[in-house]
Amino acid sequence: MTVFDRLGVQAVINAAGPVTRLGGGAMHPQVAAAMVEASLLCCDMLALQAAACRVIGRVTGAEAGIVTTGASASVLLGAAACLAGLDPGRMNRLPKVPDGRCEVVVVRSQRNMYDRALAVAGARVVEVGIADRFSGPGVRDAEAWEIEDAIGEQTAAVYYLMQPQSRPALDAVAAVAHRRGVPVLVDAAAQLPPAANLRALLEQGADLVAFSGGKAIGGPQASGILCGRADLVSSALIQMLDLDMPEASWRAPPEFAPLAGLRGLPHHVIGRSCKAGKEEIVGLLTALERFAAEDDVARRARWLTLLRAIAEAAGEMDGLRLHDEDPVPSLRLTGASALRVAAALRCGSPPIECGMSEGGLRISPVALLPEQAESIGRRLREAVAP
Repeated sequence: MTVFDRLGVQAVINAAGPVTRLGGGAMHPQVAAAMVEASLLCCDMLALQAAACRVIGRVTGAEAGIVTTGASASVLLGAAACLAGLDPGRMNRLPKVPDGRCEVVVVRSQRNMYDRALAVAGARVVEVGIADRFSGPGVRDAEAWEIEDAIGEQTAAVYYLMQPQSRPALDAVAAVAHRRGVPVLVDAAAQLPPAANLRALLEQGADLVAFSGGKAIGGPQASGILCGRADLVSSALIQMLDLDMPEASWRAPPEFAPLAGLRGLPHHVIGRSCKAGKEEIVGLLTALERFAAEDDVARRARWLTLLRAIAEAAGEMDGLRLHDEDPVPSLRLTGASALRVAAALRCGSPPIECGMSEGGLRISPVALLPEQAESIGRRLREAVAP
């Protein structure tokens, strides 16, 4: 009997990918074991985040990095760092910014349901561009000069949602932002693989990058990474930590050297709800090192093997095709029956959850176990049968 059985919760086969609504994916036993070991110990959380900084810096090339409770938390903390800097007084007042320097410039076509994290921190979004290429009347989007044109005295940052289709290019955005003395905060929650993105986005000029820890990295679902400039990451960290201690006994570790210049410690501030536990930090670091050590080609081959095993078990089927051109390959079933098949899979025992889009049903390998392939293929064949 599993822990879910004891709680009266039905486990599902997650063929939709490491999405939050399904609890993410199955962690590697090495990651789970590290979390269990950490759960039996206690430590100074600042020292543990300093250790995380060393690991994240080594893998990403960033000046500094911390573990958060997810990519959304990383965006919130990153925005708070851009709004407050290293001023504990400004930290204490967030989400209020009395002097008005709270604007975050965002390309209109990059607006998304997760950028509410900016507003939670206290930012006011300023949209630029017109998304004609998405709405259909034309091919235009925002240009880098429009972003520069929107930067003024009240601008605290530029927010950039990293997607393959995002325009303008990140390096062009970073160039105009830096020319105006403004940092660029990149939301790259699901932009792994390729593993090269762990370094590439910073190399293209991002000042802060947010990654999800519970997706392709394979860490705990409630984990994320914020990495980049040491001063901004340090600001984000201090706005997350438990600071209920005498100021005289607090010391900034060398990994977060900018904190040594603080004129005082802020109180528990806007990022307190984003705190990561020792288990999440250790689990994420273990998963990150595993992810960075596995070659993209080997990872892709492993995923393709799993998808081909599903397709073989399913047999010949109209509309079922392997899509191996994307960074994460998938099996897709298109046609009028796709919705009916998805419903049948969901109603089976155990339920099989698949991704859905306008193009039909999508099976992702990221959250699947090899032993589930034959069952998925067989159930797929049964669901398609008239």
